[in-house]
Amino acid sequence: MTSKYQHLIDLNDYPVSWWNKLLCLGQDICRNPGRYHGACTDKILATLFYEPSTRTQMSFQTAMLRLGGTIIGFDNPATSSVSKGENLKDTTKIVSGYADVLVIRHPQEGTAKAAALSADCPVINAGDGGHLHPTQTLTDMLTLTEEKGRLDNLVIGLCGDLMNGRTVHSLCKALSSYKNNRFVLISSKELKLPSYVKDILSANGCSYKEVFSLEEAIPELDVLYMTRIQRERFASTEDYEAQKNIYVLDKAKMKLAKSDLIVLHPLPRVDEIAVEVDDDPRALYFKQAKYGVFIRMALILTMIENKTPFQLLSGTTHKNICCSNPKCITNTEKYLPKSFITSGDIIECEYCDERMLLR
Repeated sequence: MTSKYQHLIDLNDYPVSWWNKLLCLGQDICRNPGRYHGACTDKILATLFYEPSTRTQMSFQTAMLRLGGTIIGFDNPATSSVSKGENLKDTTKIVSGYADVLVIRHPQEGTAKAAALSADCPVINAGDGGHLHPTQTLTDMLTLTEEKGRLDNLVIGLCGDLMNGRTVHSLCKALSSYKNNRFVLISSKELKLPSYVKDILSANGCSYKEVFSLEEAIPELDVLYMTRIQRERFASTEDYEAQKNIYVLDKAKMKLAKSDLIVLHPLPRVDEIAVEVDDDPRALYFKQAKYGVFIRMALILTMIENKTPFQLLSGTTHKNICCSNPKCITNTEKYLPKSFITSGDIIECEYCDERMLLR
């Protein structure tokens, strides 16, 4: 299924050359913001946020306002017709008819692709459950480009909830496309990186190791990407409480790190980075959030200007097969075509990347 609009669902839908061009535009906006004032005059950005957000939503809104455009949308589905039972297709169809670009965040995985199927404008994925968060990854990549001067030859530590962390999944997939990057995956056994992401690392020739100790890992790292243990992704409070304080970055651990380490975090933080670390010049998570505005300005401009057709679904529709991921949008929005990519006796959901045996 092909759309006449360009969408950003997953960064890996585009070649590395496209990412690099976008990053160059972000850098130019960062250095010459006045050059882009009024670039989106008379354009409208719609934000559909079914989940709470501070940085992602406000940085998109700020980006559009700095480009001279206007914004519409909601940050709480309870204040929209969603509360009356309106399905995703109808909400997307109506709102995309009012806007030039639509940004969506949703707790269910695969939602951005599902929304793009019926949208009448470009759709940008601002986070779909624990699946992907491509615009955060672009923010991270712009930060690395500006602060480390490169996206290759890095030892990258990712710490915390690697199973549910959509920012981690997107970042691993992206940085594995650059040469000689090595990954250190720091998590408990219960919150390890999903196998499909590790398969991508392996397929791209990236070495990785899984460790349980932050103290053990931190001396070798060029980049430490901290993430919070996400309460909203756990089935019970007890499961969350058992994991929440396993990893805490503090001054003592920072003393073990390289002098040129940089510490990133997609935010919000809870207890995983002690406030005392904020004064360390290697702590760049607040500066990272500022870079998010510049790269989202670049993305908005690119999405609005690009008219290239976009392939949304390329697999086979199976009417009698349901995705085994209970968080997949196809298990809620029953009208969606259940499309899967087949590889031998394995099928993979085109919305959430869940893998299943074909029986």
